[in-house]
This record gives sequence, structure tokens and C-alpha cells, in this order.
Amino acid sequence: MPNASVPGLHLRGSTWHLRRRVPKRFFDVEDRRDLWLSLHTDSRSEAERKAREVWNELVVTWEARLSGAHGDAAGRLAAAQALAGRKGIVYRPAADVATLPLEDLLGRVEGVRTKNGIPDQVDADALLGGAGEDALSVSGVLEAFWPIARDRIMGKSGDQVRRWKNPRVRAFADLQAVVGDVRIDALSRDDVLRYRDWWIARIERQEVTPQTAEKAFAAIKGVLRAVVDDRRLKADLPLEHLRLVGVRKRAAERLPFSAAWIRDRLLALDAFRTGRRGGLNDEARAIFLAMVNTGARPSELAGLDADAIRLNADVPHISIEPRPWRQLKNRDSERVIPLVGASLEAIRHFPDGFPRYRDDPTSLSAAVNKSLRANGLAETDKHTMYGLRHAFEDRLLDADVDERIRRDLMGHSLGGRQRYGKGASLPKLRDAVVRIAL
Repeated sequence: MPNASVPGLHLRGSTWHLRRRVPKRFFDVEDRRDLWLSLHTDSRSEAERKAREVWNELVVTWEARLSGAHGDAAGRLAAAQALAGRKGIVYRPAADVATLPLEDLLGRVEGVRTKNGIPDQVDADALLGGAGEDALSVSGVLEAFWPIARDRIMGKSGDQVRRWKNPRVRAFADLQAVVGDVRIDALSRDDVLRYRDWWIARIERQEVTPQTAEKAFAAIKGVLRAVVDDRRLKADLPLEHLRLVGVRKRAAERLPFSAAWIRDRLLALDAFRTGRRGGLNDEARAIFLAMVNTGARPSELAGLDADAIRLNADVPHISIEPRPWRQLKNRDSERVIPLVGASLEAIRHFPDGFPRYRDDPTSLSAAVNKSLRANGLAETDKHTMYGLRHAFEDRLLDADVDERIRRDLMGHSLGGRQRYGKGASLPKLRDAVVRIAL
């Protein structure tokens, strides 16, 4: 009794089975030509799920074995590591396998398939370390890192992924330029000190700040430790020397706009008018004005969609929450913010959000900051778009708004205290914002 939705699904008695022919491509690594496998269930939906999983698992295993059988040295090693992992075993080079406890060693030997009494070479490579040792170098370390860092980019937008990857790409490009394309297990104390000295020279020439160097060091350390741990490499990395002594990290100063400047200059009818030198498109201007009475981060506003913009609620508001295309900065950033004044009017024109900047908030900030400078709308040369967020917080503070409400509106943590309850209601949040709205 075949099943039309899943190829090869058959019911024998009360148990579902998968019957499929092995693709010709895998004949070199699979002795069987036809498969008949019990799925151990009488549930049709469960059988469909299991059938897909079993077949996908078989194909991945065959591909790994094929790479091991026909690949070059690097391909054989990667295939051996993958095949060992699929068997629930950590790949180790032969010299390490020889030192394993007898029980573990015998378990690996017994796991090697044989044909006519001859051990399978691909299995032997994977389980007994026949594919050699990992010779990963500086130029290849990121390619090894990206797959094991998938959990770190889950939920990030394309722009967020790019901004997360770029500092690591630059850091390893600089490292290779300074120390050469050395194997990471051969990275020496002298290599690390030479890289650090290269950064110190750049700091002394005022090309970069110490904080830039420290970020590069953190990227190098994080990637190398993750790869060494994942590959079980015997690498004694001298990373304790990769730091600048006495450097204190300081966040870049972001000055708040004064209430008078916002009211008289930024909210003027012709501010940012399209067609003027440095004029803004409508979406960018609306996001900028939406910041005035919400204090939301530019990326949070850019990521809004129709579901998160609730203009018809009893209290019009926006919901800052994780979206499939963008993560939030942290858990405390998830919140609702009432819409009043200039911010409400700005968002009324874009009830479905801001598709132009949804996946590109970096270009949003660049466009707004350029327009601020071009039109003389920056209160000082240090003021940027982000100053509206700090101005919103300052106005709440000056109005003696309750600290819990301030933190909830800004998306800040409670300063180490546990968060109890849901916080203030939307009407109460609205009343607080109305007191300082422009």
C-alpha cells in the first residue's frame, strides 16, 4: 500500500516501512541497492515524519562517505570528522586513538564496516583516525567557525549577520597580514606579541583607538577558542598575551538634543524637506520623528511591521518585539511604547512600517546623520540621530517619571533587580509620555 505524499512509504500489517532504491551516485559507498526499513510506528503522520528524517540522514551519510572515498586530503579529513560525528564519536587522529582505553578502542574497531573481511577505508578513516590531523591555518579558521556559530546568528537579519561577521573577518585578515598564514596549532607567543605590537603602533599613530584593538583581540580569542574546542585540537593558544594593559573601555559619547532644539529646529515644517541639500526621504524622516516621543532605537523602529504598529488601539502604541528578520538587543528591549505628539503623527503615515530600512538600519542612521550636518540641524558637531533617544530619557528624568516606568519605556534592565509583574499599564505609560511630549 504505497503512500503518495512520501516516496517509498508502505504499510505492512500495522507497521509502516520505508522502501526506496539507493541512488546510483552512491553505489560506491553503499553495498545495498534497495532499502526496506521499518519505521516502528502505526501512525501515518509519524511515519511520514520519520521517513523524511531517515532518508535525509542516509543521504547526508552517503555524501560524507563519498567525500571520504574520492576527496583530497582536506576533503577526506572533513568527511571523516563529519562521519564520526554522525556515529556519535569524536574524530581523533590515529596516534590519539591508539592511546584510548581498550574498551573505547575496541568499540571503534567494531564500528568499522567490513566487506568480505576487508575493513571499509572510509569508516576506518572516521573511527580510527586514518584521515590524518587537522592542519587548519589562519586563512581557513573562519570557514571552520561559521558552521559552529549558527546558534549565534539565529534570528538576526541579513544586516545584523553582516555586522556580526565583518569585525571577525577584518581581525583575521589583519592577523594573517602580520603573522602569515600559520597553522593555528603552531601560533606562537611571538606571533601574538607581534600582532599586539602592530596594534600598539597604530594606536600611537592615532589611526585607531585602544577600544578598536580590544574588539579585534576579543574576536580573535572567541573564534580560535571555539574552533579549537569544536575540533578537539591539541593547540596551546598563547591568547593571554593578546590584550592591552591599562586600557579602560569607554562608550562613545552620545549627546542628547535639548527640548528647545527639538521643538524649534527638528520639528520645523521644512526640516529635512526632500529636495533640499541633504534632504531625507519620507521613511527616514518619519523614523527620526518617531524617536522624539518614543526614545526607541533606530533599528527598533526600522524593524516595525503592520502587526507591531497598533494605531487603532484604545492607546495607540508600537510593540517592540523580536521579529523573524531581526533580533532585539536583549530581553529587556521587548516592550510597548505609547504614541503621542509628533511621533504619533509620523507613524500614522506608515501604518505598515518602513520596508526601505527594515533590513538596513545602518544606512538609515547614515542618511539621517548626513542630513543633520548638511542642514545645520545637529545641535553640535557631536550630536547624532541617537541623541533623540538620550533626550527622551533626560526629559523623563526631569519630569520625575517613576524609575520603573522610565526603564520600561527605554527597554533598560532594572539594574540587577528581578523584574516582577508586567509593569505599568499602557494608559499609565501614555500619561507619563504626554508629560514630556513634543
